[in-house]
Amino acid sequence: MNDLFEQAEPIVKTRLRQAVQRLAADNIFIGTSSWKYSAWCGQIYDRERYVYRGKFAETRFERDCLAEYAAVFKTVCVDAAYHRFPSKEFLSGLASQVPEDFRFTLKVTEDITIKRFPSIAKFGANAGLPNEHFLNAELLEHSFLSACEGIRPKVGLLIFEFSRFYPVDFQHLGEFTACLDAFLAKLPKGWNYGVELRNKDWLQPDYFALLRRHGVVHVFNNWSMMPTVGEQRVVPGSETSDSMVAARFLLKPGRKYEEAVKEFSPYKSVKEVNDEARAAGRKLIGGAKQQGKQAFIYVNNRLEGNALETIAAMAEGLDLVR
Repeated sequence: MNDLFEQAEPIVKTRLRQAVQRLAADNIFIGTSSWKYSAWCGQIYDRERYVYRGKFAETRFERDCLAEYAAVFKTVCVDAAYHRFPSKEFLSGLASQVPEDFRFTLKVTEDITIKRFPSIAKFGANAGLPNEHFLNAELLEHSFLSACEGIRPKVGLLIFEFSRFYPVDFQHLGEFTACLDAFLAKLPKGWNYGVELRNKDWLQPDYFALLRRHGVVHVFNNWSMMPTVGEQRVVPGSETSDSMVAARFLLKPGRKYEEAVKEFSPYKSVKEVNDEARAAGRKLIGGAKQQGKQAFIYVNNRLEGNALETIAAMAEGLDLVR
């Protein structure tokens, strides 16, 4: 796979573009989690586009590189929306850089999905306290969906990412599903919603049935303390939608986020091939094609070291990049 990225940059870009566009034609959208990685210059980005007065301008790169990303990929997961409510101006700025057939997946802001604020400096006076806005459908509609309305045709999926819950949060799965049930019942129709869990013991029939009842997709996820995407897919009932599948390949199980950052930065090349994840990606794509489902699949640099190369490997296994 490394040979693919040792060739001239236009070949890399062309092969990835051909692969993702052929998949998009089958309603299968595959892309990366975030896109502002200057280490991708020479792979999908032209470094010279962002040089100002003889130096690489990081600010210019971060502001403008989405347009170049969108010349290759048809979708991206916007992680930034998780950390603060996105403004209409922010989202319209993103949408202005991509073509009409591009689709954004946005992680819903953590103010909606955190049960208790972690005891870290980031949360200031709220650190360690219960979140009074947990699963607040009104706040979601007024502070998140209202901003998304202006780019609605380009929004593919909205993901509720729940960090791992502890007994202080919920004593058992039933307490969580009761809250989630009430929340999902209040959500405005017409959007695609997904739920991503970080409690492996909660991948149970009651949880999957709840999502199916509300037309919400379970987001398969590779994460440090979760079963792999491949393992989750074979759990009975885990495909909760007849029209859509979604997955995020984030971390190798057993590896902490901070460890992956240290080992894989600056994300210029694959440092550790994850054959299981690549195979799971191919099976996910193949299953979606066979069943005629729409798919949203995202790969993070911290899975192997370079999401571009991982995606190329998944696609190459489907004979799409040759």
